[in-house]
Amino acid sequence: MRSKPNKNEVVLFGVGILTNIFITVFGEIIPNTVTGFFKEMGSAVIFGVVLVFAFTWYMKARPHNTPKAYNIIVFDVNSQQIQIDGIRTEFRNHDVAWSFMKQYKVDYPMFNFAMVADSKDTDKKTIFRYI
Repeated sequence: MRSKPNKNEVVLFGVGILTNIFITVFGEIIPNTVTGFFKEMGSAVIFGVVLVFAFTWYMKARPHNTPKAYNIIVFDVNSQQIQIDGIRTEFRNHDVAWSFMKQYKVDYPMFNFAMVADSKDTDKKTIFRYI
């Protein structure tokens, strides 16, 4: 038959149990919880950055109010608006108007050309290109 444990044995047993609990809580439970939290938060932050990038790209890339028609205005050396007979000045496409404008600059080097379009917001015309 075993005798009653003495005080030193009880204290050592209690210290061992507390040490085991301390090591388990601070060595496994808390680090696993914290690292799991930061892994999830890291992926959430990355996902949020991707969404913000995609949203800003979409807002910048989508077509805004594009004009329906473009006009070419001719200016002489005194910056006075003039008309040249025989040239086309009304276009429905930006690239075509720009191409004609470059050709006109080669054909008429003493004149300046501006590609303009009517804006819905104001009565003034908006200049897109000027050569």
